Amino acid sequence: MNNLDLAKTANEVRKGIVTSVHSAKAGHPGGSLSCADLMTFLYFEEMNIDPKNPKKEDRDRFVLSKGHCAPALYSTLAHRGYFPVEELTTLRKLGSHLQGHPCMQHTPGVDMSSGSLGQGISVAAGMALSAKLSNDSYRVYTLLGDGEIAEGQVWEAAMFAGHKKLDNFVVIVDNNGLQIDGKIEDVCNPYPIDKKFEAFNFHVINIDAHDFDQIRAAFEEAKKTKGMPTAIIMKSVKGKGVSFMENQAGWHGKAPNDEQYEQAMKDLEKVGEALCQK
Repeated sequence: MNNLDLAKTANEVRKGIVTSVHSAKAGHPGGSLSCADLMTFLYFEEMNIDPKNPKKEDRDRFVLSKGHCAPALYSTLAHRGYFPVEELTTLRKLGSHLQGHPCMQHTPGVDMSSGSLGQGISVAAGMALSAKLSNDSYRVYTLLGDGEIAEGQVWEAAMFAGHKKLDNFVVIVDNNGLQIDGKIEDVCNPYPIDKKFEAFNFHVINIDAHDFDQIRAAFEEAKKTKGMPTAIIMKSVKGKGVSFMENQAGWHGKAPNDEQYEQAMKDLEKVGEALCQK
């Protein structure tokens, strides 16, 4: 897909995020919206996957380490064809396979159950090591929140991945600057994030999370990097695309009411119209 088509698809993914969280009357829209461009690029451009065969052995693996942002993963999977988009309205409902955090047993396309912060990167590093030991060609990707990296287990996994020289492993940090309690530098300052990963023997790339040229270039660079894992630190906007949610920590884990939902969808419709004029 070209970058314009990716942007249009990401906007549809954002509509799915807002719709599912509104329907559930619960969920995490802010951090889901901030990573929608990245998720769209991974599933529509980067990864070797097949929605018709979600468990194919040579598929690339993705672990959503910040599992509370499941609405972003679900909307991406739905738009990619893993299950009907209409099912997004069943988020967090009894009997639905779209629970509040990803569950690999019940949701097509989910490679790892996640939600307990810090653990996803450890599992993903293990997957990458497994590929190396088995001489398999698949690559492994994991997405962390910038608040999540305050978890000590993240750095144990980073030390392990760097030590094992897992060059088939890409860690992405969604640096939107906000977590549930406010600004990340006020809660437990993780900066400089890039220097920390460099210290653990990662090749580090800093990008704008909403620029598909930069996203594409970063993943191409990651593929060419040998002998060490890659960390992509992407500067993003929490609540991206919805005017009243952008850069507001209060929208970390709150669902829009009916009036707010209508406004959010109008905002995203305007984005879509602007993209169609390009």
